[in-house]
Amino acid sequence: MNAPAEALIIKQHLIDPEICIRCNTCESICPVGAITHDSRNYVVDVDKCNWCNDCISPCPTGSIDNYRRVVRGRAYTLDEQLGWDELPPELSNAELNDMSADVAGVDAPAEQAEDAPAAGQEPDARPDPTGQEAFNSAQYGATIPPWSAAHAYTNLYGPRAAQTTVTATVTGNVRVTAVGKDYDTHHIVLDFGQMPFPVLEGQSIGIIAPGTDDKGRPHHARQYSIASPRNGERPGYNNLSLTIKRVLEDHDGKPVRGVASNYMCDLQVGDKVEVIGPFGASFLMPNHPKSHIVMICTGTGSAPMRAMTEWRRRLRKTGKFESGKLMLFFGARTQEELPYFGPLQNLPKDFIDINFAFSRTPGQPKRYVQDAMRERAADLALLLKDPNTCFYVCGLKSMEEGVVLALRDVATDAGMNWEEVGAALKREGRLHLETY
Repeated sequence: MNAPAEALIIKQHLIDPEICIRCNTCESICPVGAITHDSRNYVVDVDKCNWCNDCISPCPTGSIDNYRRVVRGRAYTLDEQLGWDELPPELSNAELNDMSADVAGVDAPAEQAEDAPAAGQEPDARPDPTGQEAFNSAQYGATIPPWSAAHAYTNLYGPRAAQTTVTATVTGNVRVTAVGKDYDTHHIVLDFGQMPFPVLEGQSIGIIAPGTDDKGRPHHARQYSIASPRNGERPGYNNLSLTIKRVLEDHDGKPVRGVASNYMCDLQVGDKVEVIGPFGASFLMPNHPKSHIVMICTGTGSAPMRAMTEWRRRLRKTGKFESGKLMLFFGARTQEELPYFGPLQNLPKDFIDINFAFSRTPGQPKRYVQDAMRERAADLALLLKDPNTCFYVCGLKSMEEGVVLALRDVATDAGMNWEEVGAALKREGRLHLETY
């Protein structure tokens, strides 16, 4: 018999390590926590994945849209996936038949074995063993852009493009935080010369650091959000800017020297950089004149917010924008660690409504962006009711749940049904979550 024993065959959802840019979008949006990562690869846990497909459309490269047929009980483990440099080859029917014969009688009876749901098919509900449904902030994040967003060009350069990389020249590198041993954030300007590289606010690029890792493999691209508006850091030139923090410790507080971040922060004017991208087609700003933008960020999550703010400022200066509001909630441990603190202070108060939140100011209680949001509940409630308002959240993953919970509480306290409001924000591309 040539066909394998289909009852034992499943489709295993996998991430292609060759084109993944490690942007964390898939992990942050997965509603069942099936996606995880180490310092090199993002991987999918076959025991948790229910093929809901929430991660497919937001992926900027398509690396998440891959699967392999495997035998139930012989699926690729997390350890196997973490060691990959490329996806494994497809298994033939003969190989699948041999493996099925090996596991026959070990797995669940054939009549109970089911293939993964097809794309778009609703998965079976998986009850929470605690009996309580945890709050899932990711379920409210939009995967489509606002209706009035400009068209985004993506994947012009990369492994699957006609040209794998484009070379950019460093034309600026300045520090944008106060001097301190635990923080060092730089504003870096890259010029692409005659090579086309169109970008929009909210998109990102990949930087490939030279050299190899400790196993002798070339470094993967590191993703950075663009911090300049669509017409460039310097208008009329083919350039863009990035906001990059030098990584000195990992998320667990252990000392580590970030390869790409230190490489970028040490660059000098005139140095050349290999770039791929651009990426991202949903975290885009609205363009209709009466649209309002609420930006919530921490640290270098300010990059896309700076881009949106600067584009609005340029439109306002030329008289091409009407009445849309800008509101910013910006968090950091201290004022000294907050990028662009000085320039933000110089923006007109009638142009942008700025709210800072510092969690480590000596002698002061800890204050986070969600605390600042609750203090402005009355204003946020009015914006939540307005279908012209878009919300953008960017920063560490740990902030996401608190921010969405704050929006929920603001809506509820104002007499709105949060589930209806949250569903509308997602459906209309008006709540965007980009956390890592």
